[in-house]
Amino acid sequence: MKRDKSLIAATLKDIAPDLKRIERRLFLRQSLSLGALTMLSGCDLGSGNAVQGALDAMSKWNDGVQAALFSQTRLAKTYAPSDITPNFPFNAFYTEAEAPVINGKTYKLQLSGKITDKKPWSIADLRTLPQESQITRLICVEGWSAIGHWGGVPLHVFLDRIGADKTAKYVGFKCADKYYSSIDMPTALHPQTILALDYADEPLPTPLGYPLRIRIPTKLGFKNPKFITEIFVTNDYPGGYWEDQGYNWFSGS
Repeated sequence: MKRDKSLIAATLKDIAPDLKRIERRLFLRQSLSLGALTMLSGCDLGSGNAVQGALDAMSKWNDGVQAALFSQTRLAKTYAPSDITPNFPFNAFYTEAEAPVINGKTYKLQLSGKITDKKPWSIADLRTLPQESQITRLICVEGWSAIGHWGGVPLHVFLDRIGADKTAKYVGFKCADKYYSSIDMPTALHPQTILALDYADEPLPTPLGYPLRIRIPTKLGFKNPKFITEIFVTNDYPGGYWEDQGYNWFSGS
């Protein structure tokens, strides 16, 4: 078995130039991505460093393609109130009973990185900013989706208010549940990306991320962190909880 894995790794390395040429032609035809080639090749993450390196390269390539196709003027679909999913699901890397309970009265959102005004923000402070609401679908990589009614501050408005460097590459998030994630600046400035304070016109319930989460309808669910305690702006790649375990970083449209 060990010999077979070594053979697979060596073979993949040998044919890598051919895969690149094939992928270039397929991309031009818009018929297949490197992610699809990963499935077709049947690579196993345990097949050695060569395979892992190939998979990492494929993931980065997919990130680059998704970023290139992203448009700040292309909006995610919105829905009617009648489409809202009853009992919006809880999802995390732990059980609902383990979700952090945060005191909203003493809560302060910390700021760091390439930001001019790093004054912490309370929930009351955030509610003084312009608010928007949306009924959008959250799509989870676990195979389910749900439509919810979210309200809060457009992230681009908040970044303007705090003097964030909008030429920087990344906006990152740290959370009370030890989760962390990051997004590209164009996604941060997308008009539908909001700092969600409310769900169904009420303050977020704990399972959905009280007191603050990021809602990005153009991204997969794991790119929508909950229980946010800090926002930072940086040019250094910040990664993310699942991204650092192999998930595609961009994960959006």
